[in-house]
Amino acid sequence: LSPESKVDWGFGEALAFGSLLAEGLVVRLTGQDAQRGTFSHRHLVLHDAETGEQHAPLSTFGEGRLEIFNSPLTESGVLGFEYGYSVASARDLVLWEGQFGDFVNVAQVAIDQFIASGREKWGQISNLTLLLPHGYEGQGPEHSSARLERFLQLCAEDNMRVAYPTTPAQHFHLLRRQATWRPERPLIVMTPKSLLRLPAASSTISEFASGAFQPVLDDARADEVRSTTTRLLLCSGKIYYDVQAHARRDEAAAVAVARLEQLYPFPSERLSELLTSYPKLKQLVWVQEEPANMAP
Repeated sequence: LSPESKVDWGFGEALAFGSLLAEGLVVRLTGQDAQRGTFSHRHLVLHDAETGEQHAPLSTFGEGRLEIFNSPLTESGVLGFEYGYSVASARDLVLWEGQFGDFVNVAQVAIDQFIASGREKWGQISNLTLLLPHGYEGQGPEHSSARLERFLQLCAEDNMRVAYPTTPAQHFHLLRRQATWRPERPLIVMTPKSLLRLPAASSTISEFASGAFQPVLDDARADEVRSTTTRLLLCSGKIYYDVQAHARRDEAAAVAVARLEQLYPFPSERLSELLTSYPKLKQLVWVQEEPANMAP
């Protein structure tokens, strides 16, 4: 692989886990079909079709410990257990993944009473990470949305973090930051479905090797269009790629598109810097895939 070789979402996530294991950390992931990934993108545990034997290639990598378990459809019990595990653990990256983002509905009590408020009520510190597949992609009314807005409504006083990364490298840096960032806080991640294999949503090796998670991503052509841009579209998630792929995108030469990758804590300073970097900017428009009464 060269520095400019491109890799997809599953590869980027595996790189995050492997790099943490190499540093001696414990990576623990549970969820429905978590071992292969609901959309067959992860493949961290291989199953012998004849003997049923399991093998996790990353389990022998580094000094850390990898734990990946497929859990039953009892989200309230599983998420409650993982929350308790994360409170008791010292240096473990603990993650729970919903098969579809809306599956977290059944665990709403755990989110309201513990994840969002445990630190304030009982002084319990948790770094539990929720991976919730998200996006309106025609998979039925129950499988279309992780209801991003309900998490944002619970955010206050730095009680947790909410992010919606749009590239494998951003996901990589976000998970690594979550494992090492102090003070610990729960992290809610809107993860993709259609972007898992979308060529435009890949990242280069060099983007993994350097840099850090960016709460705001400027337009990819910012250096070329900054002096002439009069309208800036600000969005979050997969709709960025929908806008960029529009048949008439090239006709909108005075329009730039930026991404808000972290929704809470809101990156107001970084966003302000981005806005002031466009000297002729006249209009700022928020674009989202969800209906108007949902999400940010």
